[in-house]
Amino acid sequence: MKLWSDSWTNGDRIPARHAAGKPDGAGGAAFSDNINPHLAWGEVPAEAQSLVLICHDFDVPSRAGDVNQSGREIPADLPRVDFFHWVLIDLPPRPTVIAEGQYSQGFTPRGKPGPDVPGGARHGLNDYTAWFAGNPEMAGSYFGYDGPFPPFNDSLVHHYVFTLYAVSLPRLPVEGAFTGADVRSKLAGRVLAEATFSGTYTLNQRLLMPA
Repeated sequence: MKLWSDSWTNGDRIPARHAAGKPDGAGGAAFSDNINPHLAWGEVPAEAQSLVLICHDFDVPSRAGDVNQSGREIPADLPRVDFFHWVLIDLPPRPTVIAEGQYSQGFTPRGKPGPDVPGGARHGLNDYTAWFAGNPEMAGSYFGYDGPFPPFNDSLVHHYVFTLYAVSLPRLPVEGAFTGADVRSKLAGRVLAEATFSGTYTLNQRLLMPA
């Protein structure tokens, strides 16, 4: 199975229009266009009954104390955890494309609605749900795609992996406001094939400066 995008080359820096955050020109960050990227796939097993798409960042700091603090950087050796940016399940194998901007065109405070998606697919919660839980102006259920917004003071460039799974069921057995972890737990023994596509992103001014 293959997965690709016209939005950037596999492994390269993700364009800012696909991110939730962008540099603000003063060393910090501001909200960006948050447009979901184009994705296309091929060579899906004939017996696949649906697809699952997960996008996660595996470079997220495990402790939030130094996040977005001016005058200090988050150390590279701090343990890192997964952060889910997109969880989409019950996706029909055809058509074999997600158009740029099809599911997200801007960052929505309190989150975009879900889980139902036109065409029968379902969106799960992304991890901005937990990140903004303590913010009265932003708290809500964040369904669907919300792109990169790494800490502007992180010493690591973050990696974002889009993984497409061909699944042997037409409907994955999760209900309600499910998460990326919920979906991963239900994929065991049901995946016929998978493919990945990735990109990188940083808001650290030092790392963005040319050498």
